[in-house]
Amino acid sequence: MILLGLDTATPSTVVGLATGEGKVLEARDDPGPGERPAHGTRLLALAAGLLDRAGLEWADLGRIGVGTGPGTFTGLRIGVTTARALAQATGAELAGVSTLRTLALGAVLGYRSGQSRLVLSVIDARRGEAFVAAYQGGGDGPGPRELTPPRAVAPGALAQVALEAVAGVTGPDWLAVGDGAIRFREHLEHARIVVPPDDAVVHRVSAGPLCQLASSGPGLAPEALTPDYVRVPDADLP
Repeated sequence: MILLGLDTATPSTVVGLATGEGKVLEARDDPGPGERPAHGTRLLALAAGLLDRAGLEWADLGRIGVGTGPGTFTGLRIGVTTARALAQATGAELAGVSTLRTLALGAVLGYRSGQSRLVLSVIDARRGEAFVAAYQGGGDGPGPRELTPPRAVAPGALAQVALEAVAGVTGPDWLAVGDGAIRFREHLEHARIVVPPDDAVVHRVSAGPLCQLASSGPGLAPEALTPDYVRVPDADLP
């Protein structure tokens, strides 16, 4: 099955194409410091470029997976709306993928070991908060097992999420990844939670984990695919 994966929950625009031969092509746009995300202008162009590289047409798509967040309101709206429109135009089925779970799978794959990996996926939520969820990877399932659901917390509460996920276990048994882990590194490292260097690939949403999770999830009707905002969007605040 040919699968197209999209994620616009973070400032990066990420597109993956799984051709059914065990290979995933990736195209992305990562804005530099001070630059605004280009989801609206780059998403379809990146997807079309990948299809051209693979010698495929839009009609060849069997499934479209999209990151459902949590993340920015505008980014999620663009990603989910685009995925719905493409599914209706091509007849491909849809799959929603947690962006935090995609980060966790990338961490598990990037730090393989003989034991399960405990991962905090952390996305910068602005407003002085972080979106976070705890996962355990390394088993036989299709992806990391969710230990705590996504939530928005203050930076000082990140270590507490780890303690709640696995009672009494914190410190170097945990790995924190994502742009929120970079921004709030001080709070995490104070609790002895490991945060890879800022330029480590595991801090980015990547096409490989995104497509892997999208291929294993249930198919959804367009109207059933919804973003996971976690908290009230900025536009709805009084």
